[in-house]
Amino acid sequence: MSVGTTARRGAGLLGTVARVIGTAIALVLVLHIVLTLLDANPANGLTIFVANLAAQFNLGLDDLFLPDEPKLAVTLNYGVAAAIWFAITAVVVRIVRRLG
Repeated sequence: MSVGTTARRGAGLLGTVARVIGTAIALVLVLHIVLTLLDANPANGLTIFVANLAAQFNLGLDDLFLPDEPKLAVTLNYGVAAAIWFAITAVVVRIVRRLG
């Protein structure tokens, strides 16, 4: 096996890991939106866990939009953060695979 083949495999693996991590982060944000829209019990352990995790990955956008309706605020703010995470992930994966 040549060095070039090994580098391409490594870049492919690194790209896959980056895609999985970025997608998981975006899915946590989307899950937080869904739980909010469906009026999940805010005292439930899963709801608390997802909300805390989403707060860690919202890129500081939890107050980007300030509509009067709290559900709309969560949908807009966390939705924008999820879209940005998807975009960042796509760019990082493309760069990593090109370098490989």
